[in-house]
Amino acid sequence: MNRRHWILTTLVLWAAVPSILAQEDPGRARIGALTVTVYHGTDGDPKAAGERSKAVPKEISTRLQGEEKLRFKHYRQLGQETQPLLRSYESWAQPLKPSDEILVRFEAQGRPTGKTAILDFELWVSRKKIVKTDARLEGNRPMFVLGPEWRGGRLIIAVALAPEAK
Repeated sequence: MNRRHWILTTLVLWAAVPSILAQEDPGRARIGALTVTVYHGTDGDPKAAGERSKAVPKEISTRLQGEEKLRFKHYRQLGQETQPLLRSYESWAQPLKPSDEILVRFEAQGRPTGKTAILDFELWVSRKKIVKTDARLEGNRPMFVLGPEWRGGRLIIAVALAPEAK
């Protein structure tokens, strides 16, 4: 009887394991998405940004020109990545893949309301944390961070809420 009871108990537990493993962690629920873009601003030759760089949309160029510290003659986009914003977990964006020279860590500080999100934000350059702050992102207005000098110009990191997929 003990052996039969043990086998039955084992079978019941093995049947329950898939349902236990299939439960989703509510902290991993996607509550939005962030887009991280790296730009190169220079007063010199824009070709210094490299062959893989892209033209910057006029609206972004105009916005960058409006900020004194971000004002350069030429802008080029170096990379971009969109990552999910999770309810209770941190996320990392690596916009210059495959390089890990620029990393952005972000974590929601509560549920986004409408088109606003408050985040715990960190910028890592060359495996060193250079910025740690609370950030409030609104709509499609990116937050710009002036990064390090690079190839005769400066890197500019833009972080924005990604538009909702429809």
